[in-house]
Amino acid sequence: MHGQPPIPEPAPARDGRPLSVCLVTETFPPEVNGVAMTLERLSRGLIARGHRLLLVRPRQHADDRPSDNGMRTALLPSLPIPMYPELRFGLAGRRTYGRLWEGDRPDVIYVATEGPAGRAAVLQAGRMGIPVVSGFHSQFHHFSRFYHLGLLRAPVFRYLRGLHNRTRCTLVPTPALRAELEADGFRNVRVVARGVDCRLFGPHRRDPELRRTWGVTAADPVVLYVGRIAPEKDPELAVAAFRAVRTVTPGARLVLVGDGPSRKSLERAHPDAVFCGVKRGEALAAHYASGDLLLFPSQTETFGNVTLEALASGLGVVAYDHAAAHTLIAHGRNGMKAPPGDRDGFVRAARDLAGSPALLADVRQAARTTAEAMDWDRVVAAFEDLLRACATDASSGDTP
Repeated sequence: MHGQPPIPEPAPARDGRPLSVCLVTETFPPEVNGVAMTLERLSRGLIARGHRLLLVRPRQHADDRPSDNGMRTALLPSLPIPMYPELRFGLAGRRTYGRLWEGDRPDVIYVATEGPAGRAAVLQAGRMGIPVVSGFHSQFHHFSRFYHLGLLRAPVFRYLRGLHNRTRCTLVPTPALRAELEADGFRNVRVVARGVDCRLFGPHRRDPELRRTWGVTAADPVVLYVGRIAPEKDPELAVAAFRAVRTVTPGARLVLVGDGPSRKSLERAHPDAVFCGVKRGEALAAHYASGDLLLFPSQTETFGNVTLEALASGLGVVAYDHAAAHTLIAHGRNGMKAPPGDRDGFVRAARDLAGSPALLADVRQAARTTAEAMDWDRVVAAFEDLLRACATDASSGDTP
């Protein structure tokens, strides 16, 4: 059987020796997506706790240079990812990691993505006896059906399972995803939740001037879609739900934040919608807070950071009962949910929430309260404990 021995559930009371951690990922800021954002937060948190980090990632463009972010960075040759040409996968082999790790051997390696760079890291770490923790951040096996590649779903899933089962454990953001993967043969799955920066995302970022540029008054509801505008995210369902919202609130405006392969066709089909492109940092926070409802129709998320950012911003979130929404949203209290795949139910939930101003006001207040409990410090502490458990068990020779 492939793989390293399982580790016990991490305990917070461990020695405080700084760890040397190598993070291998296909995506990292300034790229804009949930995986990149999560990894930046985890990295910054570990550095703040005194740990040493080596970041291994693809070169994002010709002029790409490592930033001064408190960690060493090794850039890999790269090629565009076919379904996501704005992202690139790294090209690395056994010798690449051998050179990196022989001179400065890490205590533990975190492989966040499963592309060629991640696979090579897992295999070389096994040869060198370095413990590896892997992250299940994206459900790539689900994406294939949206790009007419359905025949690849089964082999992609087998590849993912085989790779993750070579590592000490696989991290997922929700108990539901843990149960799903374990039922499909993934071993040693651990839950490490996601967090949100409530200082950055919050109702205090609401910008009346920004709303005026969208052509709405203070009383008009703004319905947001935030994320990649691509088939696997189902922005067409968001548009359909918005059309239903307008039947009960005629002054509503649809605002889409993000970019992707479906953007141009949606702009042509829906000229009354506002397309803002990609936003980052405080600009993104202002766009969230200047809305009233968020429609999140994706069913391909492992978590969906957009849901948590919207809750922190005090929005009424409408989502499928899946991923972050399944864990965080109580229907009718701090958001609205529809059963997965129930498109009519999703549209109905959006219309019902928009059509009841009193309910929407209560939901928005409760949404912010929910997010305030999802502090990043707690998430980083859990991640740190798990990495330390993995490194400690490897150095002691334990085989629980």
